[in-house]
Amino acid sequence: MTGRFGIGQPVTRFEDPRLLRGEGRFIHDLQLERQAHLVFVRSPHAHARIVSIDTAAARAAPGVVGVFTVEDLERDGLGTTAPSIKRNRPDGSPMFWRAHPGLAKGKVRHVGDPVAIVVAETLAQAKDAAEPVAVEYEDLPVTAPVWDECPDNVSNVFEVGNKAATEAAFARAARVVKGRYAVSRVHAQFMEPRGALGSWDAGDGRYTLHCDVQYPHRVREVLAGVLKVPEHRVRVVSGDVGGAFGAKGWAHLEHRLVLWLARKLGRPVKWTCERSEAPLADEHARDVATEIELALDADHRFLGLRVRNRHVLGAYVSSDRNLLPSFSNLGSLVGMYAIPAAHVQVTGVFTHTSPLAPYRGNGRPEAIYFLERLIDDAARELGVDRVELRRKNLIPAAAMPYKTALTFSYDCGDFEKGLDKALALADWPGFPERRKESEARGKLRGIGISNAIERAAAPGMEYAEVRFDAGGSATLVVGSKSQGQGHETMYRQVAGERLGLAPEDLRVVEGDTDAVAYGVGSYGSRTAAIGGSALWLAADKIIAKGRRIAAHLLEAAEADVAFADGRFAIAGTDRGVTIKEVARASFAFAKLPKGLEPGLFEHATFSPVQETFPNGTHVCELEVDPDTGVVSLVKYTVVDDVGNEINPLTLHGQVIGGIVQGLGQILMEQMAYDPETGQLLTASFMDYAMPRAGDLCNMEVGHNPVPTKLNPLGVKGAGEAGTVGALAAAMNAIVDAIGTKEIEMPTTSEKVWRALRKHRKI
Repeated sequence: MTGRFGIGQPVTRFEDPRLLRGEGRFIHDLQLERQAHLVFVRSPHAHARIVSIDTAAARAAPGVVGVFTVEDLERDGLGTTAPSIKRNRPDGSPMFWRAHPGLAKGKVRHVGDPVAIVVAETLAQAKDAAEPVAVEYEDLPVTAPVWDECPDNVSNVFEVGNKAATEAAFARAARVVKGRYAVSRVHAQFMEPRGALGSWDAGDGRYTLHCDVQYPHRVREVLAGVLKVPEHRVRVVSGDVGGAFGAKGWAHLEHRLVLWLARKLGRPVKWTCERSEAPLADEHARDVATEIELALDADHRFLGLRVRNRHVLGAYVSSDRNLLPSFSNLGSLVGMYAIPAAHVQVTGVFTHTSPLAPYRGNGRPEAIYFLERLIDDAARELGVDRVELRRKNLIPAAAMPYKTALTFSYDCGDFEKGLDKALALADWPGFPERRKESEARGKLRGIGISNAIERAAAPGMEYAEVRFDAGGSATLVVGSKSQGQGHETMYRQVAGERLGLAPEDLRVVEGDTDAVAYGVGSYGSRTAAIGGSALWLAADKIIAKGRRIAAHLLEAAEADVAFADGRFAIAGTDRGVTIKEVARASFAFAKLPKGLEPGLFEHATFSPVQETFPNGTHVCELEVDPDTGVVSLVKYTVVDDVGNEINPLTLHGQVIGGIVQGLGQILMEQMAYDPETGQLLTASFMDYAMPRAGDLCNMEVGHNPVPTKLNPLGVKGAGEAGTVGALAAAMNAIVDAIGTKEIEMPTTSEKVWRALRKHRKI
């Protein structure tokens, strides 16, 4: 498409005006007639036996509709979820797991574990009534097993790679470098905390859930199972979502509870998660430690990688969702490098903490962090340049496609070109002079690098439909679900490019299982690559049918009619009709070729044969004040290969947003528990710090596109790219500045100050 709105154009987001005017459709904006409000009574203990629950005072409180415990759920036969992934324990026995029953049964196993529900006419009345719910607890030690049936707290062990080949590689290595690193626990701090509003239509025999989720159809599938009804009896509607990135994924326990109560009470029931409740109610992320080893030959080429991860699962494993962070992206551990042999062992362990779930990158940032820190350590131990050590071991572009030693097969990429572009943009050669200038001011300057690659757009179907109306405009119905990434703009650009329609002629519909036939949803940087490709294929079907109609209108042979820029024309002539004219004609039965169905609406699905692999090089430069330990970012540079770029403007925002999330985890973010009591120490913004504009620096985003052939658009995905490389680049820069690797995230000023004094004996 020519003009300002096609693929590759920096189009401002069409969503923004209504969102900036306060006209969004968020879950907390929605109110239904006669809705009641739900409040949870949550455990103040990390581990305790529930001796008794006295709800009499709460039931007698003004406005109370009902008070419920786990016995009520069991009495009504409300189901629970379960993981489908098969794993074993170290002795070969099946994986140990326990799903959350909806409300705690017998024991509470982490601070915030829901114990009872109070439902009242108003939110204030529900809060007031929750106060007198008297729960008697018998406090238990947090060092005790989370589950009595699993005394060692080991849920499962998972291995990937070739262990024998890896051991052989280490046996012949000239040098072996080892590292022990940890990625701390964090929490997805949404603009809008989670919520759910359930209703029951007795006349239609259907449940409706309004919620803020990333994949409504999968939520519907899960809810139909726990409610024990056919899927068509459940409707899931997700409007605007105030941020997610994995943490608003599959069906949460609150979803089934509001639907169960809506039917039981005969009225809609709403749960609104408040900001102070979110750290207790939500799943957390990351929380993994590693022992990692790299084998090198005498020429410093990588021979093998050996990894042992200890991944915290939290107190419950309710579904595959709680297991995915521990294993789904272990292939990223070999990064961009030619490592002939690798083996990884992951031990998933229970702790008296909130369960874990996917969060922006879902294992990719952790993997790249471990590898890139180890490579920096290897360069220091070997006394070689860290950039050249990386360059020597990069997979060359000529080797593509390349099968790695850890499950992944890279289809394309030019890693060295991206590295060189990033080094040039960052002015890496000029760093020594900048370091001297900092030293003259009494500051310590450091620079860090990381090469990041991630699996994106993993195989899985996505759905799209193009539905023209009789006036010639079209509705785009898509199975993905935006959480703020600009899907409406992206889909309009794809459809505009293929069909030649202006943005005002297009409407995008997503997030409603009654309006959209099917959708897997949005996660893992898949929407543009898979959802956009499905839309492209649906548009192809529109063009094919439109060509038949146009040929009939023009009294020409179909083979002589070409389509471009929104117009069907007879080749070699100026005779033609626009696609809008064809659409209008498609509803006029008399104007159609004999035997052709009226109307112009087509759908398509797309599932790639394999995942794509966005990649890039990150360079972080910063200063440290040795007197205070304060880390100040100076400059951040990234050069990414995300394939073809649909909208460079929104891509820029996605990359920078991802980088900020990664920097936040390195510099300040952490969900910290007291090791003796299991109390959450960072449950509010007074304790859980997040980066603000003043904590950041200029960020320069460069491009190294190598289009993939795995989808019609040639796109690889970009939603998580920034985060994947940011953790390692920032930490490597801090280590470079302070001169010691004995520091872990978050690198608060106190930690940096203590590390400096220990290292320099100040």
